[in-house]
Amino acid sequence: MINGHEDTDNKYHIPVLLQQTVDGLITNPDGVYADVTYGGGGHSREILNRLTQKGKLYAFDQDDEAIANKLPDERLTLIKSNYQFFENYLKEVIPIDGILADIGVSSHQFDAGYRGFSIRFEEPLDMRMDNSSELNAQVVLNDYDETKLANVLYQYGELYNSRQLAFKIAKARIQQNIITPANLREAIKGSVKPHLEKDLMVKIFQAIRIEVNDELEVLKALLEGSLRVLKPGGRIAIMSYHSLEDRLVKNFFKSGNFEGKVEKDFYGNIITPISSLTTKPIVPDENEIERNPRSRSAKLRIGIKAQ
Repeated sequence: MINGHEDTDNKYHIPVLLQQTVDGLITNPDGVYADVTYGGGGHSREILNRLTQKGKLYAFDQDDEAIANKLPDERLTLIKSNYQFFENYLKEVIPIDGILADIGVSSHQFDAGYRGFSIRFEEPLDMRMDNSSELNAQVVLNDYDETKLANVLYQYGELYNSRQLAFKIAKARIQQNIITPANLREAIKGSVKPHLEKDLMVKIFQAIRIEVNDELEVLKALLEGSLRVLKPGGRIAIMSYHSLEDRLVKNFFKSGNFEGKVEKDFYGNIITPISSLTTKPIVPDENEIERNPRSRSAKLRIGIKAQ
């Protein structure tokens, strides 16, 4: 039940590590919280269930379809914006008690073939989380020069044959623009053994999606901004789905910087403006993975701002 409204099945996105995330986030039921990746509202719904009528939740999403899925609750303010700008919208309520970010692509975005996020659909490649953005997957594949494309595949897909892949893509697009997953498969044909092709496509899709949405820089902005937004003792819960994101979060919670360079005080204690609640990330158990296979790669880290 949310503010007098009965919950309905949320098929837009199945929230991952729901109870663990909200358990670790909420410390003040009367407090102010931010869910910077609203999506289908699954985590926001549970946060609202834990808050009193005094509590407030500010949620953010740049996807029009997510905005259209707003929960009917007076305590919720839903803002159409990339979360890298979340500070601008919270000026009147800073400092706040907690921040939640579920960095992954939503189930809805994967399952809506026309959004171009998934290798399962022969639809035009897109991958924009903000539909108003001019940069999409086709621009990266067809307009980036070979060197720039190779760098994207190497940095964001961790593909060590990135130069070979970029060469093949650049050669193929001379004859025909790469519009669909089938075009991309044909372009990179023979790069790996057939049984490894799916894994290669997934990594290429990851690399392009990160580039299109500038995901790592946006995550850095969120982490740095959290220090200016959170109260002392406030918490930030971040769920990531691949090693590049998780490494940034881990390093920031460990040292306050993205390289993980630790500084110590006179007594040998690590100096960091935010510390991790747990030494290892929280991951889904077998039951959750069985219910929601997409949760398999999720890693949840919860940080606490220094007092």
